[in-house]
Amino acid sequence: MNKRQQIFVTATIIIILIAASATVFFSFQNNTEDNKLKVVSSFYPLAFFTQEIGGENVTVKQLIPDNTEVHNWQPSSADLLAVEDADVIVYNGASLDHWFEDDILPVIDSDDKVIVETTEGIQLLETGQETDEREHEHEGNYDPHTWLSPFIAKQQAQNIYEALVRKDPNNEGYYSERWQTLKARFEELDNDYLTGLSTKGKDEVFVSHSAFGYLADRYGFKQHGVIGISADEQPSASVYVKLVEMMTEHETYVIYVDPVYSDESAQTLK
Repeated sequence: MNKRQQIFVTATIIIILIAASATVFFSFQNNTEDNKLKVVSSFYPLAFFTQEIGGENVTVKQLIPDNTEVHNWQPSSADLLAVEDADVIVYNGASLDHWFEDDILPVIDSDDKVIVETTEGIQLLETGQETDEREHEHEGNYDPHTWLSPFIAKQQAQNIYEALVRKDPNNEGYYSERWQTLKARFEELDNDYLTGLSTKGKDEVFVSHSAFGYLADRYGFKQHGVIGISADEQPSASVYVKLVEMMTEHETYVIYVDPVYSDESAQTLK
């Protein structure tokens, strides 16, 4: 156990001891009246998928606040306590929420929990494939932005559905019905992309953050990012020069900016 994990464990024990006397009765009463599965997800898309499938049979806690940069977020001891109390744990994988595997899973009791790495079994894009072929420290060898493609997101949601059924088989019919509804929405959106982009006039897009590799791979275009897959990457002068040359070559002067990040790098190209 490393130093960071020791700090998490110590802080969690203190929180439990302080809160125990005030919460024992409430927890007992709540558990007897409410048999919902307690699910913790790392960030919003996975929380949304879980709620859509689980409906009234689940309560979902989302660890990372909305509009917060995902790659380098770090959990608190209170987050660790919430995960410890969960029945089902849902995270992205592909090294996006690497802190889940590094800081949380090693220090919790996972014997009675279903842990869902939603990208398990999914064909991941290697970094450099459909991107600007740069090295990315935090994401390892694969592009982690899987959920942005409805085709891939459907597969992630299916992994969540199967986990809920595994933990709560008595309600399989309920989960199955809701999963089929969500699945149809993914398939409709995927078809809209395929149809809408089949007659596109250009196949090059310029973005502030190279997060759209799975969309590009599925729907037949290429992205060029001011910053690469890693959100904390700082572009060099040569990157700006190359992007300006490509924008001129393709007569494309629009840059799509992710609102979670500063647009300073994109503004530099103006």
